[in-house]
Amino acid sequence: MFLAVSMAFAILVVNALVPVRREPLTVASFSLGWIPSELPVQVGAFEVIVTVAFAFHGALRTWPGWVGLAVGAASGAGWAELAMAAHRSKSLVDRALADATGGAIKVDGLDPTPVWNRWWRLVIAVPFRFRGIRRTRNVDYWGDGNYRHKLDILTRRSLRAEHAPVLVYIHGGAWMIGDKRQQGIPMMHELVQRGWVCVAVNYRLSPRATWPAHIVDCKRAVAWVREHIAEYGGDPDFIAVSGGSAGGHLSSLLALTPNEPEWQPGFEGLDASVDACVPFYGVYDMTVDPSRSGAYGPGLLDLLERRVMKTARSDNPALFEQASPDRRVTSAAPPMFVFHGTNDTLVPPVVGRYFADRLRQVSEAPVAYVELPRAQHAFDVMASIRSRHTTMGAVRFLEGMRLRVAADPTSGPLLG
Repeated sequence: MFLAVSMAFAILVVNALVPVRREPLTVASFSLGWIPSELPVQVGAFEVIVTVAFAFHGALRTWPGWVGLAVGAASGAGWAELAMAAHRSKSLVDRALADATGGAIKVDGLDPTPVWNRWWRLVIAVPFRFRGIRRTRNVDYWGDGNYRHKLDILTRRSLRAEHAPVLVYIHGGAWMIGDKRQQGIPMMHELVQRGWVCVAVNYRLSPRATWPAHIVDCKRAVAWVREHIAEYGGDPDFIAVSGGSAGGHLSSLLALTPNEPEWQPGFEGLDASVDACVPFYGVYDMTVDPSRSGAYGPGLLDLLERRVMKTARSDNPALFEQASPDRRVTSAAPPMFVFHGTNDTLVPPVVGRYFADRLRQVSEAPVAYVELPRAQHAFDVMASIRSRHTTMGAVRFLEGMRLRVAADPTSGPLLG
């Protein structure tokens, strides 16, 4: 029994280190590897506890027990490598920021330690809600009462916000699942504690909704924020957008297509532009072009054709092209910090790499890109070691971009 348990842990650590990139196993590899890759210290410690318990009950009295112990020792080396990779994220994020700005992002007085950096939060990795955060729930940004057309506004209770910079967060979930309450929590809580106003957005989901309903809703939400966020202490003159996976796709597409009439039906005259974008592991190529995203399997295209676009790519290639952020890059693109994991099996890192290269070639604004070693998809959901470093990288970037466009460029961060 002990040998079987040790082998199970070994499978987890090997999959976290070297995930399976062949369909139809990519989703299973992600499911098995997500928690081990983000919480290697916790999972490794649990394995030690299990090993001690088996040894106490006599597992080492037979040769299979000693084999299991050897397997466990090898797994320990794997957990250590995963933990060190998470720690290496900090230097890589710092380097990406420096490369993008020539070292210009220096926010004097900005505390580099996350507000949520409590040892027990990192141990259990749950991004608890802070008591000091006020969440105004289910604000209707369209006026039709649809739950998918509602947003939550997060503000700091102890700070009367006035002209606070704003972050709009768009959740992921393959354009079919997800909710504004579930994702982006570590980053939004960090920004709110530092004086920002954050807005978590719902939008219509497939298969009930058909593209471009998703991006239309996101643009309507941003337009609402431009018009009304001052009522909640936010500054409509600086709005950033972020999101992960499908949310990374929607946030980057929104940032690159400001005020496009086709995607603003009935509100063409409203301003849906943003001032900065921080997409995480986004799908930037909706055409599934082998020359740009050859690591994709057929699963994504099948999902898009059957459930999201509801038309074959061959029948309407322009629809897929228009929905691809990497085809919408212009010199007027806002500043972007693109995050991706090297071990992402759902959205291969080559997709993020191509998108960032395209931005660097065309955009006149700062572009930062980082590939995080050993990181799977959805690495920022939990309050993990890696999430700690990516959160602070995003905070530094957003604060720097806020100062870049501020009327008074000498102003400091809201909270030091």
